[in-house]
Amino acid sequence: MPLPQPARPAGKYDISPLVDLSDKENRARLSPSALKAFFNILARWNVGEDVGLQLLGGISRGRFYTLKKNPAGVLDQDKLQRVSLLVGIFKALNILHSEQLADAWVSLPNRNRIFAGQTPLQFMVKGGLPNMLVVRRLLDARRGGV
Repeated sequence: MPLPQPARPAGKYDISPLVDLSDKENRARLSPSALKAFFNILARWNVGEDVGLQLLGGISRGRFYTLKKNPAGVLDQDKLQRVSLLVGIFKALNILHSEQLADAWVSLPNRNRIFAGQTPLQFMVKGGLPNMLVVRRLLDARRGGV
């Protein structure tokens, strides 16, 4: 009979449990703050609404303006994942670079072979969610010293 394991106190570096984004209640809870962050990132990166529409997965202009005016709408799982990746990219850039360079980085031509001379923003718009994930992993690797 195995001995019961003592419960260890929660530490400040414990991994947060994964959130089930298929659950509408979770999406309703997360969407307003995700939308505020998304629109703030667009402003910091000086990204126009056309690119913003594409970064969210091609929503209509009407829906875009409605969400911008009143960020209380509920995003679907895909859009929440997109915003989550953009928030992670934004955070990583601000850890790696000065505020000025962090905000400009997505719009600068990049010689990294991943981007092939494109800007990271062009790369993410053209490739959607998979390319956003590539940029996020690239920046996370740089933060880790790889």
